Amino acid sequence: MRKLTVALLSGGISSEREVSLNSGKQVHEALDKDKYTVVEYDPKTDLPRLVADAEKIDVALVILHGPYGEDGTVQGLLDLLGIPYQGAGVLGSAVAMNKLVSKQLYHQAGLPVPPYVVLQRGDVVRPDDLSNRLGLPLVVKPVEGGSSVGMSIVRGVEGLEAAVEKALAYDRSVLVEAFIEGTEVTGGVLGNDRPEALPLIEIIPGDGYEFFDYEAKYKPGATREICPARIDESLAEKARSYAVAAHLALACRGYSRTDMIVKDGDIYVLETNTIPGMTATSLFPQAAAAAGLPFGPLLDRLIELSLESHSRGR
Repeated sequence: MRKLTVALLSGGISSEREVSLNSGKQVHEALDKDKYTVVEYDPKTDLPRLVADAEKIDVALVILHGPYGEDGTVQGLLDLLGIPYQGAGVLGSAVAMNKLVSKQLYHQAGLPVPPYVVLQRGDVVRPDDLSNRLGLPLVVKPVEGGSSVGMSIVRGVEGLEAAVEKALAYDRSVLVEAFIEGTEVTGGVLGNDRPEALPLIEIIPGDGYEFFDYEAKYKPGATREICPARIDESLAEKARSYAVAAHLALACRGYSRTDMIVKDGDIYVLETNTIPGMTATSLFPQAAAAAGLPFGPLLDRLIELSLESHSRGR
């Protein structure tokens, strides 16, 4: 059987560049070299070479996070070049990157979300009004972005303006939402026309971490991750169904991972990742392994799904 030429895209120019490079390195190591010829590209420097090589590339693995990688821009370029790739297309990537649009689509799909307000750069921040409307604590984060970059939890009105300014450093729009204190879980989904939910993972940030922030996500040992999540099976079943519903509502393809909070028998959908972290110990690969799909075969499956999706015109 002919080896496939795989373009492995990692790095890029977002604030999550280092995470992407680390993921790309581990994906490269896990890919079966008997099946694939792997050629690496960093969009920061290698887009002309990618365009020149397009006719020789069978499939791409996009291991990029944040703007200019996870938001549909690179996906659009790959579509123009006729290169299949794993995961969501331009539409799904763009809407999932925008937390406001995502929330609106979740709402239309009947998925519960925490109450929220959106602020634009230049808006006057009125802490008392926000706390009266949404309560305290509050979560403040950029509308677009990932890995909790620019995010804060505000427990008193005196910290709101600084939190908004911090988030505005990463985006022109800021989401202020009610903080739901409960059990954080994340639900992976795998598949194209009939996506299936993977086992839920429970996320427990370690001591010293107020929430699952950038360091808690990526510092070894900073967070406990338990799979399957320790919640009632009826709730787990509902959360898995929410993950699939979110995947479909945002026009995702191939795979996704949706973060949720469980509190007092209720489940709130937070956001969906169209390119989940892809180191062997990242959340999505952990869930796939629990479902009987180790890291290498998971990458094989993602490549199969990308070729299948491409053959059907995405």
